[in-house]
Amino acid sequence: MAEGFIPPHGGYQTLLSYQKAEIIYDATVYFCGRFLNKRDRTNDQMIQAARSGKQNIAEGSQASGTSKETELKLTNVARSSLEELLLDYEDYLRHRRLPQWDPESPEALAVRQVPQRYRQEHRDPADPTELTDLTDAQRWALYAHWLEHADPAIRANATLCLIHQANYLLDQQIAALEQQFVEGGGYSEQLAAARIAERERTRGAGAGTPLPDCPLCGKPMALRMAKQGKNAGTQFWGCSAYPECKGARALVASDRSGGSDRSDGSKQRKP
Repeated sequence: MAEGFIPPHGGYQTLLSYQKAEIIYDATVYFCGRFLNKRDRTNDQMIQAARSGKQNIAEGSQASGTSKETELKLTNVARSSLEELLLDYEDYLRHRRLPQWDPESPEALAVRQVPQRYRQEHRDPADPTELTDLTDAQRWALYAHWLEHADPAIRANATLCLIHQANYLLDQQIAALEQQFVEGGGYSEQLAAARIAERERTRGAGAGTPLPDCPLCGKPMALRMAKQGKNAGTQFWGCSAYPECKGARALVASDRSGGSDRSDGSKQRKP
């Protein structure tokens, strides 16, 4: 087949969710190394949760070429891992009786508004790509004031703000992936549609009956049998890409005869 089915995939480095998760991972490694005992189990748990958030976004993006379902599952794992990390940071603050910033406090807003300030200072405010073209070091520098602070409460609270942002982005990403999967199916479904189309083309060519193209998407159509409704038991042309495409057309006498003696349809092959 001339046209491949594996769509463009990967490119996770440009995802805002991945970029946030990478900053969160680096911040957590530095935080744990500075403020937690290396023998403390929480140290390993926090680092592993932060790493899982980052790595599963990357792995899901790379797997998307052949499995949208896998991409969706791994993105959900990333979201769950960051939620676990969020609770660990909240526990750290609570157990040490350190203050946790209110979401609308000036401190929290200052962290959350870093992208907006950057756009205002360096980019067209209408540009939606804000930080994606920066290097890792440049993105880190934007948050270094908080993430390299000597006060563990400031570090923890700033990282919590970043986790909330990453979780929001992942929620939007998951919703979009779910919609894409419902509407377009996955790699295996596209292969199955291609196999049906090729089989029907071969069958039609062997019988001397040309297969019509779908009026909606242009793909070859296949003979189908209506299973319910007023036309139950009758044949019709249905798009080979069904259920992605629901194109259909009636079966006319010329389709049945195919230029042969089978005008009565009594010896038609089963679709």
